[in-house]
Amino acid sequence: MVIKFNRNVLILVALFTSISPRKTKNPFLLTEEEIKYSSISKDDIDYGLSKTREMFEFGWRNYMEYAFPADELDPIHCRGRGHDHENPDNININDVLGDYSLGLIDTLDSLVVFGDHDEFKRAVNLVIKTVSFEKNTTVQVFESTIRVMGGLLAAHMIAADSTNRFGPFYMSDYGGELLTLAHDLAGRLVPAFEGTATGIPYTRINLQKGVLPGTTNSTCTSGAGSLLLEFGVLSKLLGDDSYERMARRVNEKLWTLRNEATGLHGNLIDIQTGEWIGHLSGLGAGIDSFYEYMLKSYILFGDQRDLDMYNESFLRIVTYMRRGRSVCADLEGDIPIYVNVDARDGSTSNTWMDSLQASFAGVLVLAGEVDEAVCHHAFYYAIWKKYGVLPERFNWQLQAPDVSFYPLRPEFVESTYLLYTATKNPFYQHVGLEILESLETITRVKCGFATVHDVADRSLEDRMESFFLSETLKYLYLLFDTDHPINKEEQERILFSTEGHIFPITSLFNTPPSPPSLLDPPLSILPRRNASFCETATEFSAGITPLRHSQMSHLFKTVGVDTNLHNWV
Repeated sequence: MVIKFNRNVLILVALFTSISPRKTKNPFLLTEEEIKYSSISKDDIDYGLSKTREMFEFGWRNYMEYAFPADELDPIHCRGRGHDHENPDNININDVLGDYSLGLIDTLDSLVVFGDHDEFKRAVNLVIKTVSFEKNTTVQVFESTIRVMGGLLAAHMIAADSTNRFGPFYMSDYGGELLTLAHDLAGRLVPAFEGTATGIPYTRINLQKGVLPGTTNSTCTSGAGSLLLEFGVLSKLLGDDSYERMARRVNEKLWTLRNEATGLHGNLIDIQTGEWIGHLSGLGAGIDSFYEYMLKSYILFGDQRDLDMYNESFLRIVTYMRRGRSVCADLEGDIPIYVNVDARDGSTSNTWMDSLQASFAGVLVLAGEVDEAVCHHAFYYAIWKKYGVLPERFNWQLQAPDVSFYPLRPEFVESTYLLYTATKNPFYQHVGLEILESLETITRVKCGFATVHDVADRSLEDRMESFFLSETLKYLYLLFDTDHPINKEEQERILFSTEGHIFPITSLFNTPPSPPSLLDPPLSILPRRNASFCETATEFSAGITPLRHSQMSHLFKTVGVDTNLHNWV
């Protein structure tokens, strides 16, 4: 990998390396499915665009009509949902919903992606007029940071951008009110970082009263260690580095607490003692975005320390979590997967993978490991094909879900979009069409799209989480709109936060990095290297599907898909 400068803006790119031919009986003979999925018609692209737009407008319109100013829409009963004040221990709801119009804030930059400048400006003014954080609600620091602070910061930068880089979204009468709100929220979160022996923040905080008596001393690694993008951007915009330094201190502390033998992090830690409570180490819930933000923080801020930590972590991940054949696209040996392990010795902890881990394919794309990303994504694609959606946990040994619900999560869609961006292979747009069809036929209800309660019988729950409009449909639309300004960025790249919010990679955020030190050794531990997100991986864009029929069939059999009932694509 090298660092390339474009008008003094740092852009992370990866160099191509030679890739050996895939092992097939006849590499030149394409099956019927491969021919179909190696190209896509304009009609299919147009349908993907129009259908995604219709679904977004349907969900957004109903949120605004039936739920606003509440945080979320209950799409079956067409009503709003907010903080559960009667049941304070209902953390499934209360961690996320703070009575601060979450759905409105989280969706602001989705309105930009869908090109609705009038609605964006109306929504910004609604936030300014109606949103307050002076609420007696106890929320999760992580969720309020990535969904609310991230949404406010992204929308602020767009509303204040007189260049209209994404279209006519500049608001000449805008006075920085969204940034002021983000600053206010950050100030209410700061007490969570105070009063702990380690500096690692409490998981939850009351927006009026601070840390309440009896608040748990345990927190997950991703919840504490995935705050740097939002707090860092806030610091840069305010000219006050205290917020970025606070988030960096947390990451540095977590880094010192990794296991001495394996170099791995557990998933749950005591914020007072620094002792690990949970020793599960993986790429899913509880730790996923910790690794994601190491890499993304480097891309956004240019601090070599972030990249060094990511590269060292990736080395440990491959060493201890990766199972299966060394060359992902080959047929000989077991399918490569990343398993959950014990951070103390690297032994396999269980035989399930959760749906959040689907986002790691996107991280691999950003890191330049496109070949590995192709196979990691394909494993989740096979699971999606089996059920029409992704179960929260899938047991790869039992070939069945361990946890069966699907809350409209975006991670698989995000990786599909990033892989298309890296490869330009139409296979991923076909995957997007299949995702659209599943969402439309399985989850659409009277006033929106509902959580799948059980992927086996496709029963539904009355909840549409904010990330469905903020991320899932946003990534689907960008997958089809290849001429979108975001996809056409040339001078300055953009980066998506873990909540799908749009952060520009700009000289305002960058600090001059030190010369690369750990770039090559960790990233060379896999047999192949490809281009990063910033360039097209031409190996996968030459009129052929990323994996051949025999390779996909192998994947399908691994997850228990009956190939007599399903084509491989």
